[in-house]
Amino acid sequence: MKKLILISTMFLFAFAYANEKGTWTGWISDSHCGVKGNHEGHTDCAKKCVKGGADAVFVVGDKVYTVTDQKKVLDFLGDKVTITGTITDDKIDVEKISKDTKALN
Repeated sequence: MKKLILISTMFLFAFAYANEKGTWTGWISDSHCGVKGNHEGHTDCAKKCVKGGADAVFVVGDKVYTVTDQKKVLDFLGDKVTITGTITDDKIDVEKISKDTKALN
């Protein structure tokens, strides 16, 4: 019985850490370029790649996240953005997205 409780507790902790809710700032790139698209000037390339079949992705530093609802980010291709949402494994569920105004200065 103790083993069952221990295993159940470990599973719950693992599940809690697998779903991270928060706010992150990064770039909307494309799955073809990934991390290489985390800079200004990548907008045209990102749009071309997505039009050609690549998915839009969210890049934070050197980490690339798949966006679960592509429609929410398509207007931000190539932009530095702030996203509020939930990350599960390597996927982000976007609740709120806005252009990062610091990138405009």
